[in-house]
Amino acid sequence: MKKIIFRITICVIAAAVLCAAAVLGMNVYMKNKVKNRIFPAPEAYNNGKADCIVVLGAAVYDNGTLSYMLRDRLDYGIALYKDGAAPKLVMSGDHGREHYDEVNAMKDYAVSCGVPSEDIFMDHAGFSTYDSMYRAKEIFGAENLIVVTQKYHLYRALYIGDKLGIDVYGVSSDQRQYAGQARREVREMFARCKDMVKVMARQKPQYLGEAIPLWNNGDVTNDK
Repeated sequence: MKKIIFRITICVIAAAVLCAAAVLGMNVYMKNKVKNRIFPAPEAYNNGKADCIVVLGAAVYDNGTLSYMLRDRLDYGIALYKDGAAPKLVMSGDHGREHYDEVNAMKDYAVSCGVPSEDIFMDHAGFSTYDSMYRAKEIFGAENLIVVTQKYHLYRALYIGDKLGIDVYGVSSDQRQYAGQARREVREMFARCKDMVKVMARQKPQYLGEAIPLWNNGDVTNDK
């Protein structure tokens, strides 16, 4: 009996080590694949050929206040827009519940900063990083885009976009230390692995819908 328990223990440990090695290997591969597409500040990106700037959503509190992470992303995305990096902004986030709405809060903030409403598109079904990047191409028709989020998150967004056939670059919006970042880093390691599988399978997002090309007026995405 002791021998059986010992063998089972060894098998479990070996499996855990193999899984950990696989997760680590996939993360290293993804980071190395896209690290040269990341710019540390809006002024560092001056290509000027992007179809749009995609700002990825993050938490909005019950009183409508933007989380620090989201506000920092928006500030960098707005700075890129004002510098002429792209003519349109796409606010991609979670608006799948009646009383939770990232994208309208994002657009309202950008308008308050002087961005014309017609230049802001809202992606109400950006429920995940994968969905946001997939829909940027398939719904909004973006072939060359800049994605804005914190650096730990950019690797995954850029990898997904590249594998979906988008010419994509990223600007990291880190401006401070964010509470709970260690937990996010661990979760992100597994999310990278999950999305590597998704792009290999060309999995469709939860929702697609009709195309909304970026040459339209962004107000066509308004729902209020």
